[in-house]
Amino acid sequence: MNALLTAGAVFTIFTLFFIFSTGRHIRRRRPVRATSSLAGGLIFASLGGASIMLAFSYAAYDRLVAEQVVSQIEFSRSAQGEYVARVMVSGEPDRLLRLRGDEWQMDARIITWKPPATLLGLDPVYQLDRLSGRYASVADEMSAERTVHALSKVPALDLWRVARKFPMLLPGIDAYYGTATYLPMADGARFEVTLSRTALLARPVNDAAREAVGSWGQ
Repeated sequence: MNALLTAGAVFTIFTLFFIFSTGRHIRRRRPVRATSSLAGGLIFASLGGASIMLAFSYAAYDRLVAEQVVSQIEFSRSAQGEYVARVMVSGEPDRLLRLRGDEWQMDARIITWKPPATLLGLDPVYQLDRLSGRYASVADEMSAERTVHALSKVPALDLWRVARKFPMLLPGIDAYYGTATYLPMADGARFEVTLSRTALLARPVNDAAREAVGSWGQ
């Protein structure tokens, strides 16, 4: 983020330079040079504004420096084929979300960097995307009630969406990598979700969860 803010500051300085240059050329009645300076100022103003907005969008994601715990999730059965998931993310209030089905799935988005953005020294970042219920049967998946919940707020200028929609504008950002993990739901089951630079992983952390995973698919 600091690198993006620094770039925004540099672009702002160049913008001010071109603005003063434009004014000087106007006073000296040099319309061609004034037009050129104005065009340069507009270009650097656009770059500076984009850098600052992207910096704040980058701040909405969490840094990914190694495999780390990103969430814990615990289930309580509320009805046949229905569970209440307690989603626990460090630094955020717990959320209680209703899920239908036999399994749960968590999705995340990962942004990595490639040249020339690697020159900024930015770490990969991630954002938990959604939590959804799944059915073991494909027929049920196609016909039964689906439940899905967003896990993150989408910022006004989302780095992920901008990079995917306008890749030529952000050539150093790789936003094509999504990852997901899913395991069975069971009453009292608790799972830990970790994220590495390559995958989202879920592991059972209590007996109810281990029993559910052990009998999964039987």
